[in-house]
Order: sequence, then structure tokens, then C-alpha cells
Amino acid sequence: MNWLLVVAGAAVGAPLRYLTDRAVQLRHDSAFPWGTFTVNAAACLVLGALAGASLSAGPYALLGTGLCGALSTYSTFSYETLRLAELGRGFLAAANVAASVLVGLGAVHLGWQLAEQLAGRA
Repeated sequence: MNWLLVVAGAAVGAPLRYLTDRAVQLRHDSAFPWGTFTVNAAACLVLGALAGASLSAGPYALLGTGLCGALSTYSTFSYETLRLAELGRGFLAAANVAASVLVGLGAVHLGWQLAEQLAGRA
């Protein structure tokens, strides 16, 4: 039955990703993929908080696997990075990779710490 929870979370996460990506990208006149960067960082933050909250299988399937899995997008990140490199924007491509990995790891850690603070475990 957990697969239904994953589907329900993804049904919210995918449109949220698209709408957030478009809204952020429209506000930046830049070749850098700010929309994808934003949704991936947000998904990392939420996933870190969920992991830090030690949820049971059902809520984690809904929010972690479903919502965060559909909210984040490794394929678009890869495509946009490759596209930047192909267009001769090697610095932006490298910056996208470095910033995405560092911010993603930092967001997971921050989310985890926030969850533990809220639960009184830290």
C-alpha cells in the first residue's frame, strides 16, 4: 500500500517542481538554471528534515520518496549542466555542479539539524 503514498506524494511534487522552476527562472535573466537549483535544494532540505524526524514508513513514502523524489530532478540538472557546457559556458556548468552538490549536502544537514532541534534531540 506504500506505493499509493508514493504516487500521491509525486502527484503533488511534480507540478510543484514545474511551477517553482518556472517562477524562479522567470525572475532571473541568467543562463544559470536557478529554477532547477532551487527545487533541488528545497527537496534536499525537506528530505533532511524528514530523515531527522525519523518518520515511519508510510509518511516517509508519501513525503520523502513521493514528494521529494518528484520535487527534485537529477535528470534536468544533468541536462542543463550538459547544455551549458555545449554552449561554451563551462564555468557556469562547473559552478552548477559544485553549487548543487554543496548546497544539496548543506541543505540535507540543515534539515536534519532542524528536525532534531524541533524534536528536542539535539
